[in-house]
Amino acid sequence: MAATEMMNSVQVVSARSPARRALGLLGGRATLGPFAALLLAVAFFSFESNLFLRGPNLSLILQQSVEVGTLAIGQTLIVLTAGIDLSCGLVMAFGMIVMTKLAVDNGVSPYVSILLGLGACAGFGLLNGVLVTRIKLPAFIVTLGTLNIATAIVQIYSQQQTIESPGSVLTYFGRTFALGGTTTITYGVVVMLGLFAFFGFLLSQTAWGTRIYALGSSAASTRLSGVRTDRLLVSVYVVAGLIYGVAALLLIGRTGVGDPNAGTTDNLDSITAVVLGGTSLFGGRGRLIGTLFGTLIVGVIRNGLVLMGVDSIYQILITGILVILAVSVDQLTRRRSRG
Repeated sequence: MAATEMMNSVQVVSARSPARRALGLLGGRATLGPFAALLLAVAFFSFESNLFLRGPNLSLILQQSVEVGTLAIGQTLIVLTAGIDLSCGLVMAFGMIVMTKLAVDNGVSPYVSILLGLGACAGFGLLNGVLVTRIKLPAFIVTLGTLNIATAIVQIYSQQQTIESPGSVLTYFGRTFALGGTTTITYGVVVMLGLFAFFGFLLSQTAWGTRIYALGSSAASTRLSGVRTDRLLVSVYVVAGLIYGVAALLLIGRTGVGDPNAGTTDNLDSITAVVLGGTSLFGGRGRLIGTLFGTLIVGVIRNGLVLMGVDSIYQILITGILVILAVSVDQLTRRRSRG
């Protein structure tokens, strides 16, 4: 009898192990909701359009998600600290113009142009971080101000002109390779996924990541534990700025130009991806794998509605409703945990 019970226990554990491993790969219970929403969206649009699940269309969804997904990585880092960055899309556009204008109009080496563009974006991140930590301004106000500053600088520096033919180095990540015969993937998609994996590792396996979560949960407690919270917060904004610079390079690869009008709605799209992915706007809770799911949800919904012939204004409407629902769920979860 005892032997039978032991064998049954072993079988139960063995049966549960694959499920637990799968749950771990998906990022835990917190990301089950976004993953389920993504599956439902895919199933719905697959039923509505026989073009949706074809290789070229799936490739298109990934390509169109590259800059928003990359921006959402930096946005996630900031939201985890209980902040927000409204300037990310225009900072990306500024980096894009710096890279292309230096390379095309000023004859600067494309590699140097890329480094200077990344540095320019990191500089905006530094500015945001210093204003938030030293002057103690709310992140919303600071990044709203730098959004307008970046917008003006982009238009002035570019003279409101699109910069064409930036060269093969700057457009490298727009190149494609075959996957599965009928599908092509750009190198930009690979870079985006690599960044998700890299920063997911940093957040979950390093002291820097642990302190970011702690800072978002309770800045006062983190400070009392000996962490230099101002320095940590500045580092988060600078790293986010660098990520926006990478997004600028990936966008050049996808579009083949330096567009001064790029990024105007990408800040809101990145926040949408973060919120739909389950990261709390109140800080301290969220996973990058959830942000990836949120990015894909946005991409799938917009692509699917286009295939269905739905007007673009309804795409914005549906996205707005989803954001409100996601934030409402987050708020209810916080209230229950406190109760």
